Amino acid sequence: MTTIEQTPPIERHDPYAALRFRDFRLLAVGRFAASLGEQMVSVAIGWELYERTGSAFALGLVGLVQVLPVILLVFVAGHVADRYNRKRIVLVSQILLAVCTLLLAWLSFTQGSLVLVYLVLFAIGVLRAFNNPAASTLLPQTVPPEVFPSAATWSSSAWQFAAVLGPGLGGVMIGLFKSATPVFVLDTIACLIFVALVALIKGRKIAQSREAPTFRSMIAGFSFIRQSKIILAAITLDLFAVLFGGAVALLPVYAKDILQVGPEGLGWMRAAPSIGAILMVLTITYLPPFKKAGRTLLWAVAGFGVATIVFGLSKSFPLSLAMLFLLGALDNISVVIRSTLLLTRTPDEMRGRVSAVNSVFIGASNELGAFESGAVAAIGGPIFAVVSGGIGTIIVVSLVAYIWPEIRRLGKLSDKEHPA
Repeated sequence: MTTIEQTPPIERHDPYAALRFRDFRLLAVGRFAASLGEQMVSVAIGWELYERTGSAFALGLVGLVQVLPVILLVFVAGHVADRYNRKRIVLVSQILLAVCTLLLAWLSFTQGSLVLVYLVLFAIGVLRAFNNPAASTLLPQTVPPEVFPSAATWSSSAWQFAAVLGPGLGGVMIGLFKSATPVFVLDTIACLIFVALVALIKGRKIAQSREAPTFRSMIAGFSFIRQSKIILAAITLDLFAVLFGGAVALLPVYAKDILQVGPEGLGWMRAAPSIGAILMVLTITYLPPFKKAGRTLLWAVAGFGVATIVFGLSKSFPLSLAMLFLLGALDNISVVIRSTLLLTRTPDEMRGRVSAVNSVFIGASNELGAFESGAVAAIGGPIFAVVSGGIGTIIVVSLVAYIWPEIRRLGKLSDKEHPA
């Protein structure tokens, strides 16, 4: 009698895996609300400052004053997130962020001192320095490890949906009310919604650090990233791509002086990258996991540089929107790959410290990129600033692929890293 060999069952890809968990749904909706308000504020503060000063450098300073606290407090904030109640840190920091946006509303309504505006933005930077590492550790508490890739994708999707609606809504509100004040008030409400939803999260228990606050324990996150060559390569790509490709910081200049499309056009330009990102993240959600994640990441960031160059040279509003759309789609590939790598390869007791360092390399690069773009634009003009940034991004991709060949060989995101 012939024995028939049975074929092992095929494991089906579940695109909704993370959404089947209540705590994750609460976190995703809360993050959407907070991100929506944050995106609206980024449009409002940029438009108001440019209207009052007419200076691209003033836009760059917005990034600088918010990034300095993140850099200065990176090791302390990461250690705090690993040692203390992460949920409580998020709740307190979000309540204080709501107070700060109320102050911005008052300064906008009264046309208050620009010095005070920058001081409030600095305070927001301090709060985000502590909030971001703690908030990033909440996601692993809402789903089991096998669902991390799905959670990273849907978490990115929630942020991108907010980034689509936020700029457009912010631009429309500024045009409707002829003032940025209502935008700041709405952000305050959004922060409080996030607080309410996070308070409802129960969360699974995960390991926390018991290390004393020594210098060695505080820099452990940096040491971990430095030793993990694939994570370091992925973070380096994002760092310099955002640093050199900071075209978004100059969108008020393009909207008002180059394309002449006003605040409503600015809102759509800010929304275009996130529209591209949303379509990309939905595509990634339904497709099987990346088989050649490293090469995909390198090509995505290189394409990001090319799209930046075309946008910088464009004098056509539809072409500019198309390039911003492409920027968002390509950037989201990088975000999903990097986020999944961090989720799957970072020990629970180090997530706060690793996230804090990641916030400096990635989150802070947005602010530094805004400052770099504003400073270069003040010297050589906005077109030169954007085009040179795109060229710099392509050069960085080539260097990363050469310095860390491990990233070229990275297959599936679940593959283990082999030490060199």
